[in-house]
Amino acid sequence: MQPYFKEALAWIRSIVAAFVLTLVIGVFVFQPTKVLGHSMDPTLHNEQRIYVSKLSHTFHYEPKYGDIVIIDSRVDRARSWMDDLMEHPLFKLITGDTDQNMYVKRVIGKPGDVLEMKDHQMFRNGEPLNEPYIKETMQFAQNRTWTVPDGHLFVMGDNRNNSRDSRDIGFVPLDHVLGIKM
Repeated sequence: MQPYFKEALAWIRSIVAAFVLTLVIGVFVFQPTKVLGHSMDPTLHNEQRIYVSKLSHTFHYEPKYGDIVIIDSRVDRARSWMDDLMEHPLFKLITGDTDQNMYVKRVIGKPGDVLEMKDHQMFRNGEPLNEPYIKETMQFAQNRTWTVPDGHLFVMGDNRNNSRDSRDIGFVPLDHVLGIKM
C-alpha cells in the first residue's frame, strides 16, 4: 500500500505544480484569447485566436502607437489582481464565461496627444495618421477633438464604422491594457 500512496502523492504534486505554473504564465507572461466581433476587420476576424503578451501589463509599460492591445472596457472601475486571475483561460473554461468586456483595439493616442476626427480621418497632434490597416473611410456626423490625459490611452478598432472604442467608452487607463498582440 505504501508504494501506491507515494506514487499518487507524486502525481498530485505534479498536477498541482503544472496548474500553478499555467496560472502564473497566463496571468503574467502570455495567454491565448479570441477576437469577438468585427471591429478589427480586416486585420483580425471574428472568432480568430490570437496570443497576447502580458508583459506590458505585468511591468506597467506603455504600448506603442499602432500596437494591437487587449483592454478591459470597464474603464469606470478600478482593476485588481483578482480580475487578472479570474480572466485566466482556465477559469473561463470552468465557468464557461466569454468575457464581453475584453476588447481588441489599436493604440491611436497616448498621454498628452491631441486627437482630431475631421475630413473622414484621424489626426494626432495636427498630423494626419497614415492608417493603411483601416477597413474603409470613417463616417461620422461631426468633427471631434480629444486630449488624452496622463495614465490613459485612446484606442480604436480598424473597422471604424463598426467599432465600440474610446469614442464611446472614453480613455482607457493604462492598467486596463491587459496585453499586446504578439
